[in-house]
Amino acid sequence: MSDISELETRITTALERISTGLSALSPQPSDAGSPDTEAELEQLRAALEEERTANAQLQERVKNLKSKRGRKVAALQSEVDWLQDQLASEEKSLSKLRRANADLRANNDALRAAISAGVAEPHLINKSMMAELEGLRAAQSADRAELDAVLGELGALIAENDPDAPNTAEREGADA
Repeated sequence: MSDISELETRITTALERISTGLSALSPQPSDAGSPDTEAELEQLRAALEEERTANAQLQERVKNLKSKRGRKVAALQSEVDWLQDQLASEEKSLSKLRRANADLRANNDALRAAISAGVAEPHLINKSMMAELEGLRAAQSADRAELDAVLGELGALIAENDPDAPNTAEREGADA
């Protein structure tokens, strides 16, 4: 942004110089035909044309800078969206794991109470086993989500360094 400010300052200074030069020529109509005035007028016109060219170049540079900034913002927004998706997936897996663990604790407590009462209840054992299996599935799902996040990051790094590498979306479609 300091480049833009510097360029604007240069343009303003050049336009002020041109304006001063033109105002110096205006009050002297009697010298309009003199060779010195014509030479000065041509110099001022040349300076004006140079400044116009410089102004056009500076405007093009500003346009390019804005374009680059827009592309960077879009890339960052894409990364933020991807990270938010990963976070939502991790939160879902964690919630499922917490539920399964709570069920497992409750069933284990009921099983302990039945055993200490001397009553072996087969449905409590089955329920405990089901809760344990659900806990294992939830842990596996959480591990898979974490692995997908790592693979996504690796895929992005590979894509940055090797444009000929396969797209991660294509690879994930092949895994499914």
